[in-house]
Amino acid sequence: MPRNIGRTTLTTKRRAQRPMQEFDRLPAELRRWLAGALLPWRPRSVQTAFDRAMARTGNRQEALAELDRLQRRLVARDTAAIWGRDHPEAG
Repeated sequence: MPRNIGRTTLTTKRRAQRPMQEFDRLPAELRRWLAGALLPWRPRSVQTAFDRAMARTGNRQEALAELDRLQRRLVARDTAAIWGRDHPEAG
């Protein structure tokens, strides 16, 4: 069955968990970040990445900025793999 994630090099897995309940358990700032994300993040992945960034920075705004940087790196890698290294968004 086709899925609505488009062409991507990101790994995909079927999950037995309830993603909307996981989303609802996120802090408000992470729900806002995830709602505007460019990639199909799992709520648990966002929480894990945020927790790691918080451990490194100790600052919520810097941790969110680190999520943005992580997402830009993933998009650049995906762009290069799909459309080639000459694409403007490729890293």
